[in-house]
Amino acid sequence: MPDKWYQNWFNSPYYHILYQQHNSSEAEFFIDNLCSVLHPPAGARILDIACGRGRHSVYLSKKGFDVTGTDLSHANIEYAKQWEGDHLHFFEHDMRSLFYINYFNLALNLFTSFGYFDSEKDHVNALTAFRKSLRPDGILVLDYFNSEKVLKNLVLSESKVVDGIDFSLHRRAEKGKIIKTIEFEQNDKKFRFQEEVCAFTLADFERLFALSGFSIIQYFGDYALRPYESSGSDRLIFICRKVHA
Repeated sequence: MPDKWYQNWFNSPYYHILYQQHNSSEAEFFIDNLCSVLHPPAGARILDIACGRGRHSVYLSKKGFDVTGTDLSHANIEYAKQWEGDHLHFFEHDMRSLFYINYFNLALNLFTSFGYFDSEKDHVNALTAFRKSLRPDGILVLDYFNSEKVLKNLVLSESKVVDGIDFSLHRRAEKGKIIKTIEFEQNDKKFRFQEEVCAFTLADFERLFALSGFSIIQYFGDYALRPYESSGSDRLIFICRKVHA
């Protein structure tokens, strides 16, 4: 079976080049705001699901929490392991599979690290695995793009030069997904990657959370945690509580 797009793209160094504007400062700003709302206790056990290279995990550990980061990408986890310590650990793991059970106070799934799969069953399986990883009354934070704004303002084609690489980006909406094709040339070699992310709405998430055993407590529209507006917000950020043991 050929690899899925997310296995190829997220394991590529070019992913991090293209999205380098999403840096540690952005992560720290968001985490500080979340902590001011959630008030996790000192030493709380936190799971960072699809942690990438660990920018959120590293900062959380510096704030005194016991943090575990997981990601499907071998390259990302190998990179993140340089930051490991007594209270910071990284593991290669598929979010659809069980990890720890009834262990974490808080689970995070940030920067649209969801919506990648072809079936609703896979998405529900992932959310169910998140729930089972949490202690009773544990909290999930899920940060997604606001698909309504993205679709309304979809830029079909653009070019970006980052670190001397000319990225050609093409977007389309198809079969409930927002699909982005990334093409560029480096060292006389042509590359082509793709992103396919479900255009989940607020109503879709309400259904998915109900199916997987979560109750929505609050939702916000950006990393400053301002109110969500369907047509104007950049993000759709949920705070959910585990409701099924």
